[in-house]
Amino acid sequence: MDKFKQLILQCRSGFEKEAAAEITACLSQAGVYGYCQLVDGQGYVSFLGAEGDALYQAIENLPFNKLIYVRQWTLATDWLELDREDRVGQIRAGLEGLPDCAEVWVEYPDTTDGRELATFCRKFGSALVQRLKRDKWLRPAKGDNGWRLQLFALSGEKIALGIAPVNNASPWPQGIPRLKFPKQAPSRSTLKLEEAWHWFVPRDEWDTRLTGGRAVDLGAAPGGWTWQLVQRGMFVSAVDNGPMDEELMDSGQVTHCKEDGYLFVPEKIVDWMVCDMVDKPIRTAAMVVEWAVKGYCREAIFNLKLPMKQRYKETERCLQHIETELKKQGLHWELRAKQLYHDREEITCHLRML
Repeated sequence: MDKFKQLILQCRSGFEKEAAAEITACLSQAGVYGYCQLVDGQGYVSFLGAEGDALYQAIENLPFNKLIYVRQWTLATDWLELDREDRVGQIRAGLEGLPDCAEVWVEYPDTTDGRELATFCRKFGSALVQRLKRDKWLRPAKGDNGWRLQLFALSGEKIALGIAPVNNASPWPQGIPRLKFPKQAPSRSTLKLEEAWHWFVPRDEWDTRLTGGRAVDLGAAPGGWTWQLVQRGMFVSAVDNGPMDEELMDSGQVTHCKEDGYLFVPEKIVDWMVCDMVDKPIRTAAMVVEWAVKGYCREAIFNLKLPMKQRYKETERCLQHIETELKKQGLHWELRAKQLYHDREEITCHLRML
């Protein structure tokens, strides 16, 4: 695996430093040492300096779903300078020695400049797949196991050739689930909760964990997250001093509680608590601890609004606070976090009590 020289880590534009800090910490814990190259606003980070075998083992064994700021990763070669006359042929020549792959993705940075490559990447990927099928290079995947051929383009001539494990990488190109805004929803924030479910709840468990029951939406107005809960057949206590969408209230599934979300206490245990309130992240983390310790909910999805500086450090502080306090109580839980595509200066967290 000597041809692999870098890990390419896609992230939200403006959060390159957080992605770099995160991957450096995670890899150092696994005994893999190197350094990151980045430019603010470029939408990706390159981790360099480690041997190819070490990077190969890392991307195979380090749990991708534990990464917060990294949307997608690729074990890649150095940047290739391609000739416009035979780009497919040059990529084909560089595939020798790679593990068998079942599919091909051509990705690009999620930035204004990067998105201009979308059409090129789609057409180039299609041409490459045709060539690889003709050469019988692609191999059928065995379940979710195996590798994906993953190219990362900075232009039509500058591309990194890479791979990623199918079962240990994002299931969506660029780490972005393509969701359509439902016109009936009161606000675009509704997509945050839908995307969170895609990341945190396996699709084959939606009918058991996301259907029916009771939920609380803290900071609900005008009802973007409440709308998602109602669509899943839940009865919702929407907690907010602000006004709720009238059509949503007409569903008969929503009770509007005009209270401070941080002080609200449910009368009975609920299946879900969701929260998108704007306040210091440590205050939200403390509130989540109280809900978990007192057994108010079985699962929770909540956003931590990040400061402008030391965002990665604040992320660690809040998540460690939750885990430390729950451990003191002898509880069992699962806690994950992700900066979603639809997030901005925040991360979305999922807590499940076991």
